[in-house]
Amino acid sequence: MTSPSSRSAEPEPPVPSGTPGSHPEHLAALAARARRGNLATGAAKLAEQGKLFVRDRLDLLLDPGSFVEDGLLANAVVDGLPADGVVTGSGTIDGRPVYVMANDPTVKAGSWGARTVEKIVRLTEAALRDELPVFWLVDSAGARITDQVELFPGRRGAGRIFHNQVKLSGRVPQICCLFGPSAAGGAYIPAFCDIVIMVEGNASMYLGSPRMAEMVVGEITTLEEMGGARLHATVSGCGDNLAVDDVDAINQAKAYFSYLPQNWREAPPRYEVRPPLDVLDGNIVPDQDARGYDMHEVIDRVVDHESFFEVKPLFAPEIIVGFGLLEGSPVGIVANNPMHKGGVLFVDSADKAARFVWCCDAFNIPLVFLADVPGFMVGTEVERQGIIRHGAKMITAVSEATVPKVSVIVRKAYGAGLYAMAGPAFDPVATLALPTAKIAVMGPEAAVNAVFANKIAAIDDPVEREEFVRRQRQVYEADVDLVRLASELVVDAVVDFPALRDEIARRLARAAGKSRAFSERRHGVPPV
Repeated sequence: MTSPSSRSAEPEPPVPSGTPGSHPEHLAALAARARRGNLATGAAKLAEQGKLFVRDRLDLLLDPGSFVEDGLLANAVVDGLPADGVVTGSGTIDGRPVYVMANDPTVKAGSWGARTVEKIVRLTEAALRDELPVFWLVDSAGARITDQVELFPGRRGAGRIFHNQVKLSGRVPQICCLFGPSAAGGAYIPAFCDIVIMVEGNASMYLGSPRMAEMVVGEITTLEEMGGARLHATVSGCGDNLAVDDVDAINQAKAYFSYLPQNWREAPPRYEVRPPLDVLDGNIVPDQDARGYDMHEVIDRVVDHESFFEVKPLFAPEIIVGFGLLEGSPVGIVANNPMHKGGVLFVDSADKAARFVWCCDAFNIPLVFLADVPGFMVGTEVERQGIIRHGAKMITAVSEATVPKVSVIVRKAYGAGLYAMAGPAFDPVATLALPTAKIAVMGPEAAVNAVFANKIAAIDDPVEREEFVRRQRQVYEADVDLVRLASELVVDAVVDFPALRDEIARRLARAAGKSRAFSERRHGVPPV
């Protein structure tokens, strides 16, 4: 791949003047000029920022020689606006056709003009027509105010881009690599994508710049504090995964795409089976409910070797979501992680899980739930944040998912946490329990305290009080004993640790042809 500095070292051949526009030499010179962007003046800035030139990004993303470009000569009659600052077209990734849009930050900081918008609108129309995935390589300062009447309000203005992205959502994968800014209205392009991979130190998203924030609301802040990559990957959730540089971002985007089909009508691709190196055993999961452990250790022993691609790893880490391969076939993993906040579900974790479940269901990827959840968080803070509606959103997503689902109770599933993790009432093809599993309205300590709080308080002798609590705990635990749960058909099977991977794979294989019907309607009204 050619670096920005080496490209800029090439002399800038002049475009022939006074030559008829249809003359082959003149057209060839205009095309070459458009492909160079404004690298002659912008290469130093790219190098300083550690960025690749837009066409180098495309070379890295697409198979060699596969790119077919549209609108290369957009705004060719105006000097200094090669391709009007955006490259659009189609190509292949590992032989699979895709559409791609890539901003050129050497042309007015990748900002949008009227023809920029028209090129992007046409790209989305082609993706809708052909039902092919779209890769968005974003690096744009937003709209050019000088072109606002031409690009902003009309039927084919910038709003049409977002309208078409919404139509594309769930129909084809939309994958965004954010290399630089995505400012103002342009920030909605990443927002409508299935995943946003942000280059730390360069990428940013914001509706109003720090200067605008100071002017409008009197807030003094920095770009990184307001819309930097780490902020969005850890706090807001608008970004999904961080990348160290452009190359890393593109490699992550291609890895993510490898789990997905071309569109909603197709099955995901299949790969060679690579069994995990280590077999799952009971030593990983502590017997005590409150002891933490890393659920990644369980995931890595269930999915194929080194196949797990985690989404939003830094956001709401008390729940883990991501893609893996199981016997060579993609699956979506939703797993509580007791290592963080005990695996309790919060507002952000519910949102994170709901969106991932919707994505898997849209693209025919079966779901595996690994439950070790005390339930949803309680308290005034989360109630003010709307924990009820956010929890209902997750339960809505799980309910609506018609792909095959397997729910595994790893250690505990208490309260509505059981529902959020696709418990028996939510049409899993199976609810499986490991030998450590417990299912109950709440944990034994909370239950005994809820029922006997007054009686416990009335016992003055500490030894007698402790013995009373112990006995009541035993009674409660016997009531929700695993054998009883299996006897009452609450769980479909109790599976030993080493057999879990094969059991899940067989259950999903049997359910491959299940009906995808859920409810006859236009759409639900989700509790967002």
